Amino acid sequence: MPREISLAELPGLVGQDVGVSQWITIDQAMIDAFAHATHDHQFIHTDPERAKAESPYGGTIAHGFLTVSLLSTMNYDCVPVVREQTMGINYGFEALRLISPVRSGARIRGRFTLTNVRFRGAAMCMTTYDVTVEIENEQKPALTATWQTIIQFDPKDRPEDV
Repeated sequence: MPREISLAELPGLVGQDVGVSQWITIDQAMIDAFAHATHDHQFIHTDPERAKAESPYGGTIAHGFLTVSLLSTMNYDCVPVVREQTMGINYGFEALRLISPVRSGARIRGRFTLTNVRFRGAAMCMTTYDVTVEIENEQKPALTATWQTIIQFDPKDRPEDV
């Protein structure tokens, strides 16, 4: 997949896998930093000894929302940039499921399939992606989501045929 595309090319990518990100290691330091930022210090995330003894996971796991928050990084890593874009906006999720826990030390990556492109108004384009966050050497993904983003652009750059 090219690193950069035009607005006019975007609708032609619907139905295609548009990117697979690099692996990201979810280590205990990242989990602890997220716990600190969100004030979520539940032991299954922040206390390796207790999590090993008292949880079914054999140690600490990442917060589900930590995994969700890394979608932007994964997207930037692998989804083609639209040349005419002046700003990108996270619009939200139609669906989001946290399927499997991500254990401390595991590596994850995102797989993005463009499922819809809809031009709105003179200077906005809504994109919808089916996203799967895979856990290395695991059969089940960490999460699946239907994610919507908005591409803003200068109205003069709007393709004529949309």
